Amino acid sequence: MPIYAYRCSTCGHAKDVLQKISDAPLSTCPACGAETFSKQITAAGFQLKGSGWYVTDFRGGSNNNGSSAPAPAADAPAAAAAPAPAPAPSSSSNSS
Repeated sequence: MPIYAYRCSTCGHAKDVLQKISDAPLSTCPACGAETFSKQITAAGFQLKGSGWYVTDFRGGSNNNGSSAPAPAADAPAAAAAPAPAPAPSSSSNSS
């Protein structure tokens, strides 16, 4: 659902309102009651509802639905690309 910014040209009261696209625009200011409450031209804002969104399901690292998130694939190649430690030199001479 889009979030619209409204402002009253009489008293200057500003408010963000969550509305459906099909809803009629508001015209009465909730602060002063004047009929000069109008939509402002702003960047688009919206609210994601339901499951399957990053904000509701994957944010913060904890899962509420019981399934585990897969490990990032970028970490595996970095571990495999690390050089193996060199073997320790062995001494073949006996000093007895």
